[in-house]
Amino acid sequence: MVMKNHDIKFLDFGVAEYKETWDRQKKLMKDIITLKLDGDSLPDDQKPATSNWLIFVEHPHVYTLGKSGDEKNLLINYLQLQAKHATFFHIDRGGDITYHGPGQIVGYPIFDLENFGIGLRQYIYNVEESVIKAIAEFGIKGDRDPKATGVWLDVGKASQRKICAIGVKSSRFVTMHGFALNVNTNLEYFNYINPCGFTDKAVTSIEKETGEKQDFEKAKKIVLSKIAEVFDGHII
Repeated sequence: MVMKNHDIKFLDFGVAEYKETWDRQKKLMKDIITLKLDGDSLPDDQKPATSNWLIFVEHPHVYTLGKSGDEKNLLINYLQLQAKHATFFHIDRGGDITYHGPGQIVGYPIFDLENFGIGLRQYIYNVEESVIKAIAEFGIKGDRDPKATGVWLDVGKASQRKICAIGVKSSRFVTMHGFALNVNTNLEYFNYINPCGFTDKAVTSIEKETGEKQDFEKAKKIVLSKIAEVFDGHII
């Protein structure tokens, strides 16, 4: 692959419903793929440049289940969901069930990986690395679990816990969906699912690990800077 456009167009949606954000992701992904298809028959030096987008958003309480996930990992019924002011979506990413909610940085990179000269495996590694570097700024040592995506603490120990979930869809080297980093997240909501399908691993947040509520906007800036650093990207 040839390294091309490293500009990353950043969109901060603030607080936004899951469905409208998902629809926006799908449109951005479709536009990039359409542009790539239109350029397939052209010489390399005439192919149109594709964009890379990065959305940050904070969702109201919502559970999402990946295409290969098991609905049994949602441990409450529809009426209980309503009582918790939560919604549920079966979506088109990989992975099982996860939770999004207030106090959580949800990042959706819609990247053309050919722009960065990487494949999907390296992309997921880079997202994990960005988060590992970000939480290190709070004095937290994150790591990878070779058996599961995401960022974890105390891997291999009885106290192992997840601080960031990752779930991705890709088509023609264009990505969507992404990561969810628990900053000031109400972890009670994870009690109503088997997070990512696991029944034996806990979930944590930066707030829980540091013992104090964090400046959410500052946390977003840190994560954004680490993504730019790891992907050698230019945020615009």
